[in-house]
Amino acid sequence: MAVLTTVLLAPAQARPPHEHGHPDPTNLKVLPKDFTGDQVHDLMHQWEADLGVTCKTCHVENPKDIAPNGRPRLNYADDGKQEKASARVMYKMLEEINVNYVSKIENSGLPVTCGTCHQGHLNPEPFNAEERKRPPQAQPPGADKPAIPK
Repeated sequence: MAVLTTVLLAPAQARPPHEHGHPDPTNLKVLPKDFTGDQVHDLMHQWEADLGVTCKTCHVENPKDIAPNGRPRLNYADDGKQEKASARVMYKMLEEINVNYVSKIENSGLPVTCGTCHQGHLNPEPFNAEERKRPPQAQPPGADKPAIPK
């Protein structure tokens, strides 16, 4: 399989199973069809951290399926949210970058992930090269020394 999924996820049998296990996924369109429920769960939580979001960002609530906590469960197979479609496009882009480019650079290190650009934000901050060129503001003499209590 492609670099991204093989680097981020070890085979399910190599990891201890989750306490409650996760059902086998349905409606996988870009992830490998043989991914287990635990592998999908682990990858989704990585994406949550990389994007600073929750499951509800991409997955639709099912008001007819209420959990013991009184909240609707999510319908993970439903394709009703545009964010889920966007995530699929972005995943394919990452796979292409990692397989066709990063993997061909000797000693390239870790693959590109969602967090590479998003860094915990749903919408990545635009890169401003001009801000990076500016020298740091000069500090007045002694500004970096702690104040002496009286």
